[in-house]
Amino acid sequence: MAEQTPDTAPASTDLWVERTGTRRYTGRSSRGAEVLIGSEGVEGVFTPGELLKIALAACSGMSSDLPLSRRLGDSYDATIRVSGPADRENEWYPRLQETLELDLSELDADAQQRLLTVVERAIDKVCTVGRTLKRGTEVDLGFQVDS
Repeated sequence: MAEQTPDTAPASTDLWVERTGTRRYTGRSSRGAEVLIGSEGVEGVFTPGELLKIALAACSGMSSDLPLSRRLGDSYDATIRVSGPADRENEWYPRLQETLELDLSELDADAQQRLLTVVERAIDKVCTVGRTLKRGTEVDLGFQVDS
């Protein structure tokens, strides 16, 4: 793979949400992706908190893909479940629980433990969403107002 320079680095993806109704938005990317976002009582949408949890689970899955596919083959099945209630009084998620579901029955107990250790290290090293949540991040809010 060629080394990336500023001239060859991929352009960053633009992300935004557009209001489509009362407490309803559509999240969009410059790559053409869309996701429906809204309140918990609205059918067919994800809440922002659900999207946060899905981003964490997807990041863990993608971060573990290489070591798992090397050992189990490209067609292995995996499901990552993520849960954790919001603390509504303090307006945050104090704890999120991820569970990576895998069939490792073809490996002996020592091989299973070695693989799970490698997977956990890969997730800890590569998953930017998890690392961000664990460390916290500064968020700056700005405004562009037509007057």
